[in-house]
Amino acid sequence: MVTSSAAISDARRRLQATRWPERQTADDWRQGAPLATIQALVAHWRTAYDWRRLERRLNAYPQFRTEIDGLGIHFLHVRSPHEHARPIILTHGWPGSVVEFLNVIGPLTNPTQHGGQPEDAFHVVLPSLPGFGFSDKPTESGWGLPRIARAWSVLMRRLGYTDYLAQGGDWGAGVTTWMAKQHVEGLAAIHLNLPILFPPPVQGEPNQAEKATIAQLVAFNDKGSGYAKIQATRPQTIGYALADSPAGQAAWIYEKLGEWTDSKPRTGAGNLA
Repeated sequence: MVTSSAAISDARRRLQATRWPERQTADDWRQGAPLATIQALVAHWRTAYDWRRLERRLNAYPQFRTEIDGLGIHFLHVRSPHEHARPIILTHGWPGSVVEFLNVIGPLTNPTQHGGQPEDAFHVVLPSLPGFGFSDKPTESGWGLPRIARAWSVLMRRLGYTDYLAQGGDWGAGVTTWMAKQHVEGLAAIHLNLPILFPPPVQGEPNQAEKATIAQLVAFNDKGSGYAKIQATRPQTIGYALADSPAGQAAWIYEKLGEWTDSKPRTGAGNLA
């Protein structure tokens, strides 16, 4: 997969022409990603980031596209050299892509080169969610979690896998959970790193640890879920800004990466952690 030089040049031109908002009135991230932080990020993206280096990393692995339910789906398919490897389909979330998994392809497919055993090996399938990466963007509504889950089942059957595992995080956890809820053919087990998408009912009085977790969820809903409500209820409206402004999209995505990853403490503007 190759991005045209014209597209890269256009992104840099748009970044150079960014019209910045005023500085936030808080000295932390309470109002969103600080101005100086995003300005530094955009400057790095415009002048120093090497997109071709990422292309080379992606293109080091076999990539394919197939049409499922009328939509073109992009995926990586990396088979293990170990004879008894088990197939696994890994689904990314938002904001993310198959790039999230590049560092684990080697350990999963060839564990003996990374301190593991042959029985730890997997054949890895990495699809791009509809509208993400090199997968097509849906032109009709309805591509929610259940439909994507059915599409992944079709993909695994096309690849000849009749007994496989599935893993996902964030939106990918929702897809993976729906694969299990639908009892799709061939799925043996799932692993999630965001099971709260489908929380089990609370049994009895919550203990102290559970109360603390519930309090965190309430705080997130009150103060940290605005992005999700906008994207869930008015995706077309926010889409104009995100499609037109690479700086706007960078800020929209970077704020979540800054909050949700093991980055340095966000004590002030200018931190590119």
